[in-house]
Amino acid sequence: MRALVQRVKRCSVTINGSLHSEIGAGMLILLGVKQGDTSTDAQYLAERCLNLRIFDDTDGKMNLSVRDAGGSVMVVSQFTLYGDTRKGNRPSYAEAAPPQDAERLYDEFTNHLRGVLGSGRVASGVFRAMMDVVLVNDGPVTLLLESKTRTDRDAT
Repeated sequence: MRALVQRVKRCSVTINGSLHSEIGAGMLILLGVKQGDTSTDAQYLAERCLNLRIFDDTDGKMNLSVRDAGGSVMVVSQFTLYGDTRKGNRPSYAEAAPPQDAERLYDEFTNHLRGVLGSGRVASGVFRAMMDVVLVNDGPVTLLLESKTRTDRDAT
């Protein structure tokens, strides 16, 4: 799994011209699911996102997690994070998980965040929907996290 995490001042998702969800200060997580990802990947990556210290403390240093800072989280499915452009200009999405597997793991990831932060602090898009995602990036702070990094490290 991949999570592109952006610290935001605010974020919203609109579908077919109607506001679906919005958050204030916190993080936007664009989440991609790869073939072979499991519930373990979803849980691990959700915890990594929750514990990522990208929010300022009273000294202005990035020392606080989203839970410490009292921020909110917006999760948007993003299979294009597994777009492979090594062969030509048209991305291949062969590494992305099939929609039914990806949706299940997306839901597990989002539900884990809700279980920790509470439903009121976690918003989401709609899986497989065409969405307009509007955000104000704070910093900007943008990081890419992967669940397989842990697995790869553990194997060596």
